[in-house]
Amino acid sequence: MQTTAIETAHPPDQSVGASARPGRHAARAAVPVRPWLQPVLIGLVLVAAFITCYVGIQRNPQPHRIPVAVVGAGLALDVDAALGESVEVHRVADVAAAKAALGERDVVAALTGSGSKLTLRTAGANGRSTTTAVQRLVTAYAQGADRPLTVTDDVPLTRYDTNGLAGFYVAFGVSLAGFVLAQNALGLSRLLPLRHRFTLLAGFAAAAGTVAAVLAGPVLGAVPAPLLPLAATLSLLAAAAAFTTKLLGTYFGPVGIPAATLLLLTVGNATSGATVGADMLPAAGRAVSALLPPGAAVRAITDLSYFHGSRVGLPLITLAAWVIGAALLLMARQRRSRTAAAAAPAVPAPA
Repeated sequence: MQTTAIETAHPPDQSVGASARPGRHAARAAVPVRPWLQPVLIGLVLVAAFITCYVGIQRNPQPHRIPVAVVGAGLALDVDAALGESVEVHRVADVAAAKAALGERDVVAALTGSGSKLTLRTAGANGRSTTTAVQRLVTAYAQGADRPLTVTDDVPLTRYDTNGLAGFYVAFGVSLAGFVLAQNALGLSRLLPLRHRFTLLAGFAAAAGTVAAVLAGPVLGAVPAPLLPLAATLSLLAAAAAFTTKLLGTYFGPVGIPAATLLLLTVGNATSGATVGADMLPAAGRAVSALLPPGAAVRAITDLSYFHGSRVGLPLITLAAWVIGAALLLMARQRRSRTAAAAAPAVPAPA
């Protein structure tokens, strides 16, 4: 009787199988989708953004209000009417004023007339795309007016940077170094207090900027800027990239690093004005070019290298603002975390 009761309560081969099989099906059904979907979407967004920015911007660049100094009221009116929105005519009194504007980077070219002849003075240091666009526009005007044109390069590129891309590659390398360091620093949150992580980022930025300046300047001769101002500029760029990457990673977690990649290494470098001049960028690119760290750094490097630092102030302020702003936001985040931890009720210790 007892044996029968036991068999009835536990039918053979059902208790174990019935409990195991549903468990396997439940485990299969509980596989989360997000760990698979999120990295795939992030990768697709990054590759689409990279190709759109770098290839799309260079696909069909168009000049937009490129600043050109023109000597004489009559010639200025004619050029303005003929070239329209492609150039922004700056009328100057004489050749000396035109040369001064070109040397101080107020304009990218200067046009003067003598009798039936025209002379176009360019600054090759402003980049090949911008210089070529100005020459093409003025050549078309001169042919239409049936006036012979002579072109000279008053501010040529150094012999070791004939394509004018050295500043871009230096800025890209320094930005990448700061980005990679910040990624590593994100993993040190439990090991180092915030002030020590700040010291790490700032110290590395100074070292990276100095090494890059020495290599690009005295060693390779591709960036003819004074060493100390160049090192300071590149150090600010490395710090801006590092602090911004750490800020985004701290606030947004796993999505923060792709966001920094998109902001700094993709959009920032593509719109920096080196591969395609700032005056040749689409409207959206022109709007952000000087505001992002890579664009500010490229402008500062060019100003220091070829224009005696005449317009270096605003780019340096931009870089410093990124560093200070990111640092302040990181400190505010830590302060809020400490306040929340202090306000949380204490968990009683087990008896």
